[in-house]
Amino acid sequence: MAEQRRRTLHGRRRGKPLRPGRQRLLETLLPTLRYSPGAAAPGSLEPAGLFSPTVSDVWLEIGFGGGEHLAAQATANPDVGLLGAEPFRNGVARLLGHIDSHGLGNVRIVEDDATPLLQELAAASIGRAFLLFPDPWPKRRHHKRRFVNPGNVAELARVLRDGALWRIATDDMDYCRWILAALTDAADFEWLARRPTDWRQRPADWPATRYEAKALAAGRRPAYLSFRRRARHGT
Repeated sequence: MAEQRRRTLHGRRRGKPLRPGRQRLLETLLPTLRYSPGAAAPGSLEPAGLFSPTVSDVWLEIGFGGGEHLAAQATANPDVGLLGAEPFRNGVARLLGHIDSHGLGNVRIVEDDATPLLQELAAASIGRAFLLFPDPWPKRRHHKRRFVNPGNVAELARVLRDGALWRIATDDMDYCRWILAALTDAADFEWLARRPTDWRQRPADWPATRYEAKALAAGRRPAYLSFRRRARHGT
């Protein structure tokens, strides 16, 4: 059998050496919360089954960074399962610190980018998705690496329930225009902004992140974009 081609991951997996406490959480806590794609056939994974006790819904954060937004959502919504994908090990360790300190039992982690997870998720199995400050890959030759692309938009449309929200934040205005062009052209999504404040101001139930604070300190104004998954035909 020919060797399967290795999937390319753009971006870092590791950063500065971890403090002993965070390294210990990677060794002890992460194995109890980790889901590794490859265990389910494409389109068959019902993510609610990853959580015990039973959750009322599952929300997905794509690239959770340091995990502060995901942890805040898990704390504010204890009946919801929060599923996060992040390949950067230092960010995973930060999230584990939040989970450990707040005793969160409704978080599961994919220590990878979101693409293989999306391919495994069952249709209409996610109630809300978040993509907060993704790498904008500003050089034109790298635009193909941007997460918002036709393939991933189609996958999100498949896995989101009718009426589900997809929230996206960026402080890169070129990427903002790219996102709006991609999502407003997609028949499956509706942009919910009706006035400038709808995208210039972060909603009250949208927790802040460390990256947002850095962007504001540098004088960059983030855009907060909310899209709704339109009802499927015949429903």
